[in-house]
Amino acid sequence: MPPPDKRELGRLAEDDALAYLLLQGLKLIERNFLCKGGELDLIMRDGKSVVFIEVRQRSGSAFGGALASITPAKQRRMTRAAQTWLLSQKNLPPCRFDAVVIDGGRMEWLKNILDM
Repeated sequence: MPPPDKRELGRLAEDDALAYLLLQGLKLIERNFLCKGGELDLIMRDGKSVVFIEVRQRSGSAFGGALASITPAKQRRMTRAAQTWLLSQKNLPPCRFDAVVIDGGRMEWLKNILDM
């Protein structure tokens, strides 16, 4: 069996992150939201807040690790996608951007990584 490709590894990382966040009490709203301006890996509810979550995985922390891979361009695409998603909502909920970073198999949940 061939080794998993990058897309499959990304999906597995998202599965792991989703399972972890569900255990922390978050509720899934939507997964892999795509729009013309960008993409959101996970949209979840944490209490009254909507949380837009980017999942990043790297085999190690060389080159800054998973968090460093969320570049300013990626942040702009995340913000654009979140704004697009929010346009479909009747009421504007409090919201934030989080990241789940996985470096060398170690998972960390970072809250409020961007200001919208």
